[in-house]
Amino acid sequence: MYFSRKRLMVDLPEEMTSLWSCTNELCNGWMRDNFVFSVQPVCGQCNSLMEKGEKMLTIVANTSPNQTKR
Repeated sequence: MYFSRKRLMVDLPEEMTSLWSCTNELCNGWMRDNFVFSVQPVCGQCNSLMEKGEKMLTIVANTSPNQTKR
């Protein structure tokens, strides 16, 4: 069998997205703000503090019913 990964013919829409980035210089961890469950998250890779920022990313909708931040 042959499986080919064809490139999408339509570009996915992008927008400026709020996100949290890891403050550790050796870590490149980040997460979208609408997928965070705490007010001040910690990095899932190195457990360092994270800072808020923005990045141009493809649009992803979070449909989780558990979206309250504590």
